[in-house]
Amino acid sequence: MHLERHACLTPMPRHWAVERQADRPALETKIDQMEEEAYLGRESLVRRAIRLRRELTSTRRILVPQRDALARLARREFPGISDELSFRFRDVYDHVVRVTEETLIFQDRVTGILEVHLAAVSNRLNQVMKVLTVMSTIFLPLTVLTGMWGMNVPLPHLPGGEGAQFWWIGGMMLAISAVMLWVFRRMRWL
Repeated sequence: MHLERHACLTPMPRHWAVERQADRPALETKIDQMEEEAYLGRESLVRRAIRLRRELTSTRRILVPQRDALARLARREFPGISDELSFRFRDVYDHVVRVTEETLIFQDRVTGILEVHLAAVSNRLNQVMKVLTVMSTIFLPLTVLTGMWGMNVPLPHLPGGEGAQFWWIGGMMLAISAVMLWVFRRMRWL
């Protein structure tokens, strides 16, 4: 029996399926938009990027076996494949190889988008942690001072009597905070 008589074995349906799976310009636009969002640090990006990467992976999972089967058909490894049909299989094979390579490139770009997004989130987290650390460092000596002078034991009194103690402690706390802020700015931590 000759293979050309069976419509299901001709390369046209496969060629149509490959075209349908790889809407390249729309996919390219979608990935470009996602890259822009990754650089801006948008939060909604992760779910869409993972979904797109999953779609690309499943497309690649479909295309690689098709590519291998088409390669065997294009090389005329089976009896009954004519020269004309072999050329058609070669054309479809070349197209599937191109689409498979583009899918791999798109998959790498989506992985890069996720890495950029995670780096941006990590940098933002580091900035927040730096501010919180500086605030904690400033309030630590202030807490020690208020704790010491708030105890019910006799401590050395500063000049000016009982009424001036509050102002002395408040002034020391303000001076310590100002010196620490100056040091942090000088060291470029703020």
